Amino acid sequence: MKIGVLGAGQLGRMLALAGYRLDFDFVFFDPAEEACAAPLGTHIHADYGDEPALARFCDVVDLVTYEFENVPAACAEFVAARRPLHPHPRALAVGQDRLMEKQLFDRLGIAVPKYRPVSSRAELGQALAAVGLPAVLKTRRLGYDGKGQAVLRAAADADAAWDALGRQPLLLEAFVPFEREVSCVGVRSRSGEVSFYPVAENAHRDGILRTSIPRLRDPVQAAAEDCTRRVMDALDYVGVLAFEFFVAGGALLGNEIAPRVHNSGHWTIDGAQCSQFENHLRAIAGLPLGSTALRGHAAMVNFIGSVPDLAQLAQIPELHVHLYGKQPRPARKIGHGNLTAASEGELKAALERLEKLLV
Repeated sequence: MKIGVLGAGQLGRMLALAGYRLDFDFVFFDPAEEACAAPLGTHIHADYGDEPALARFCDVVDLVTYEFENVPAACAEFVAARRPLHPHPRALAVGQDRLMEKQLFDRLGIAVPKYRPVSSRAELGQALAAVGLPAVLKTRRLGYDGKGQAVLRAAADADAAWDALGRQPLLLEAFVPFEREVSCVGVRSRSGEVSFYPVAENAHRDGILRTSIPRLRDPVQAAAEDCTRRVMDALDYVGVLAFEFFVAGGALLGNEIAPRVHNSGHWTIDGAQCSQFENHLRAIAGLPLGSTALRGHAAMVNFIGSVPDLAQLAQIPELHVHLYGKQPRPARKIGHGNLTAASEGELKAALERLEKLLV
């Protein structure tokens, strides 16, 4: 089977690495000249609006998926009219727009922080009166890794936040004094079969995910699965979906979804019976889903900006290194390390050893 992927970043790279074992071949469509997934398949280098190139792409693949959610809607609709596209463009549209996400969560009865849409400076003032302070002003589209956001702690912060982010659709959300950030990675097949990985506890710094640690028997597991299942069923979803939550007062508040394989699920490559990447491919190809069970204790650590010396990394026996073939750059994810261990104590010791190399 030949699978087309819209986008050719590190997620596409890891999809291909998982898919080759299933005898899948890959064609990537990406405007970047040096896309890091390109060496693992055929790379069609063209703009997402180039319909003749998209038509050639559709002609040589059996089905299509995407590895990031900012694929233009027109591109997704063009492809979906010619080849099976999973997840459906409906899920892509929701995942691209923070307001649409929140409105979907509301309809499904999923608790969220208080929020208001903002399209003018006057509306920002009205939203602040309704939401209260502190609050976070976010772009509705294209924000990731902490970009496109401003924290307002006092009314005097509103002008600067508007100057920085205005002139585009925005969303104001109440600032959540959360105890933890967690994500639930689920997968839904073409037949409606659903499975979930253990909830991962996530740590961010400067808006960028640093570590994800799956938690067996986490007290919010059942609630996280229920919310994720509701979203997947509502969207008639096919593939892997990640749902990020705040945990406040022991209860979940929905933050956002990612309609694709997700950074907080990278630990599954080495720490689960079947990785999120293989399960995504199984789902979209119509195969039975693989086991999401843990193999032991696991953790994922992102390499941001640069990678420690490989000789030093190789001295940590519990560590599995995954590099993306990307040039070092400040705040750029250029790889990650997965730690696996037989016990929680061994995992903690290995994690401390690795984190010393990242300072």
